[in-house]
Amino acid sequence: MSTLFEGVFTALITPFRNQQVDSEALRQLVEFQIANGVNGLVPCGTTGESATLSHEEHKEVIRLCVMAAAGRVKIIAGAGSNSTQETIELTRFAQQVGADGALLITPYYNKPGQEGLYQHYSAVAEQVKIPLVLYNVPGRTGVDLLPPTVARLANTDTIVGLKEATANMERASTIRKLCGEAITLLSGDDATFLPFLAVGGKGVISVTSNVAPAKMVAIYQAWQQGETAKALKLHEALLDLNQQLFCETNPIPVKAAAAMLGLCQPEIRLPLTWLSEPNQAMLRATLHRLGLLPDA
Repeated sequence: MSTLFEGVFTALITPFRNQQVDSEALRQLVEFQIANGVNGLVPCGTTGESATLSHEEHKEVIRLCVMAAAGRVKIIAGAGSNSTQETIELTRFAQQVGADGALLITPYYNKPGQEGLYQHYSAVAEQVKIPLVLYNVPGRTGVDLLPPTVARLANTDTIVGLKEATANMERASTIRKLCGEAITLLSGDDATFLPFLAVGGKGVISVTSNVAPAKMVAIYQAWQQGETAKALKLHEALLDLNQQLFCETNPIPVKAAAAMLGLCQPEIRLPLTWLSEPNQAMLRATLHRLGLLPDA
């Protein structure tokens, strides 16, 4: 199952209207993504503001995405937590409603060691039989899932992938060397997606594809077809947007970009705040330059 998830997966935003989950906008986002050729969707990750969703909202977003996708693309449900038991509960729910996999962030705040990380993921794998994608983003969590621990976990049948969000190509290469084909490496950093493919990555869980899905898919397809010069040109064209979508804490900029494109209401939940005016102007100009916002 290590090749189950390959290509461009969108780390889907969660649209709000009057501070409630906007179910209709969520369905439209799913349709927009599928129409633009993505391979899958990842609801309730960092970009989906999972940290501010109630448990019921979290489950509802996963359920709605699975229903809206209707088997046309893969759904990897964000189901991680800093509590192992809570992670098992959310992952079990994702399995029950028909998600294709679950994305499990490293337990944040309590900062387990490598043995704790191994036992955490092993416990989830023992309890739930849905394919699991590990998620390493130490800048968010305060804990780093190291390559030898990934290699230990890669021997578990249901652990099929790793979203590596360190933007470190040496790290990605080390994991690839240790694990081979036992685990699918997915980039968690849009700006280094292309170099990640060059060192053995198989895809990306992307923030940028919320607003430029076809352009992210084009990079992946060019690489797959051996058109490296074309892939490099497409990569460079998106570089400004990739950087600007992290000019403030994710998902503040991408939520603003999506609102500019009419994909959602301009709402985000505290403690995050709306994108500053100078950054809005910069982002709007970039979207216009890329042909994503022709009326800007």
